Parts: sequence; structure tokens; C-alpha cells
Amino acid sequence: MEKIRVELTKNPKEKPSCDNLPFGSYFSDHMFLMNYEKGRGWYDPRIVPYGPFELAPSSMVFHYAQEIFEGLKAYRTADGTIQLFRPQENFKRMNSSAERLCIPPVDVDFCVEALKQLVELDKDWVPDKEATSLYVRPFIFATDEHVGVHASHTYIFCIILSPSGSYYPEGLDPVKIMIESDDVRAVRGGTGFTKCGGNYAASIRAGERAAQQGYSQVLWLDGVHRTYIEEVGAMNIMFKIDGKIVTPALHGTVLPGITRKSILELAREWGYTVEERLIEVDEVIDAIKTGKMEEMWGTGTAAVVSPVGELAYKGEKYVIGDGGIGELTQKFYDELTGIQWGLRPDTHGWIVKVC
Repeated sequence: MEKIRVELTKNPKEKPSCDNLPFGSYFSDHMFLMNYEKGRGWYDPRIVPYGPFELAPSSMVFHYAQEIFEGLKAYRTADGTIQLFRPQENFKRMNSSAERLCIPPVDVDFCVEALKQLVELDKDWVPDKEATSLYVRPFIFATDEHVGVHASHTYIFCIILSPSGSYYPEGLDPVKIMIESDDVRAVRGGTGFTKCGGNYAASIRAGERAAQQGYSQVLWLDGVHRTYIEEVGAMNIMFKIDGKIVTPALHGTVLPGITRKSILELAREWGYTVEERLIEVDEVIDAIKTGKMEEMWGTGTAAVVSPVGELAYKGEKYVIGDGGIGELTQKFYDELTGIQWGLRPDTHGWIVKVC
């Protein structure tokens, strides 16, 4: 791969205040770009000033949604060090998404290096307030100027950076989620395990209905039987039932979350019984009614760990535990964020130092 060339901005932006920093609303001075052409491969890696793309109206991404993306974070520790959390896993997952959507794979190690260079250049954009971080959004999209359904021959890969606060306005306070029983998100053989925009576009209608009723997110059921729990709109989901940690298995319809993977590794290390399996919605409701449901939480890069305090299903509302943050949920949050912000030792090799 070619050396990454750098073009510095001549018009630095004013940085936002770290107080009450919204999620995903501000973007740093620079972005990373590289292009792909069939027969040539990926070429011209560069860091340039953040700005708009010039794309033809016939660009295939607009018509056939051939695109994928990722999400990870950079953190500033107490001593000023800036570090990433398991970035290799994100670019590996990006390649998994790419394979499903017929997009050429990227070199994982090169992408990590490119990201490190970009974050180091815009290091002053990494916030230092508690619960803030620099959200990283890599994405790839098709650029062939052609109306016709086939894999594009040209692509753009881009990474942008966004200083952000908590994903949910509630922060670590328990969220309320609603089980969706009409719309579906994914079926086996589809793109449910990928991180592509189409999955999220298909979730918007149900999310809007849930928001109108005061719920933060939708909890999806499987697309065939409408019986099995899958994931929340922006998170994987986990339960502590009768002392065991239970989460939906990865059967091609659930995103293989990096935070999900990390929490399951921690849980097994801590001696918990972990079950990755099919979970019927009736089992979840019954566990709540009988008191076997001890805790429920979501996991994801954006929110890290988000306790669930209330669940709605078919017009009924169910409070999880006492409606507060569960002891184990809090422990997972403290351990993961402790590692990410450098407050706790990284014994797993998950941290990649930037500068």
C-alpha cells in the first residue's frame, strides 16, 4: 500500500464545548480517504480536510445501497494518552460485511495505522470530560456511475471523527425499550449480521413508533417466527436469568458486536455461566413475571453498556428488577470503560495506543 499523504486544513473549525456534548453532531478537521478501482485495488490513501464528496446522481450507492460502515471510539486517559479499543475487530467485521455486499476487502493492519494517523492529527478533538470520547466512523460506498443492479467497480473508503457524549440522553440511567411485533429487521440469509445502512433504514419506522410512546429503542424479534429475541436497534441485548447470562446466538441475523464479544469474554473469566442460544420472547416475559429476570442490558460501541429498566410488549409494561441499574450491569460498565479510559489494566491486549 502507498504511503499516506497528508493535506492539512487551512480553516480549522471551532471545537465544541465538552459540556453536554451531543452524540454524532460535530466532526473534526480532517478525514481519511482512499479509492478503489477494479484491477487496480485500493489506492491513493490520504488524509485531507473534512468536506463534502462530489458524486454523480447516477452513483450506484444512491440507487442500490451498496455500502457498509463501522463504529468505534478513541479515548483520552487521565495522563493525556489517546487510545483505541479493539480496532482490529472493527475492520475484521467490516471485511465480513464487505464480503456479503460484494465490496472489496480492506487491509486490516493498514486501516488501523491509517486511523491512528488520523486520530493523532486531530488529537485536540478528543474530549477529556467524563463519559465523552471521539467516535470513529469508517465507511465504504459504491461510486460507479451506472443504473443497473451489479457490484460496483469503484468505491470510496472514508473515516470521519466525531467528538461525542453519551449516545442516550439518559446516560447510564436505565432506558425503556419496546418489543416490536409487526416490522422485522432481518432474516437468515439476509444482511442482518452486517453493518449496512439498509438494516438501519428498515428499523426507522418501528423506532419512530416506539419514540412516540416514550421508548428509546426497539427490541427486534426474528423475521420468520416472530418469537425469538434478536437485538435492539443500536445494541446487542443480554439478560441475567436465574444467575446465568443469556444472549441471542449469532445465526446470521444479529450483529456480532465487539462490545458483546468483550462482555462475554469477561463474563466467562468471572465464572458466570454464559448461554448463547435462541431465546423466546415468552421466556423473557415469564422470567420477568416470576422474578427470575435479575438484570437486562444492551451492549454496543455507542452506549457501551446500557441498563434496561422497562420493557413493553403487546401493550403491557414490565419493570426489570427494581427498574434501576443491576449490580452486574454496573460491573461490566465499570470494567469496560475503565479499560477504555485507562483507569483499569488492560490484561487482554484490547487497547491500541495512538499517542
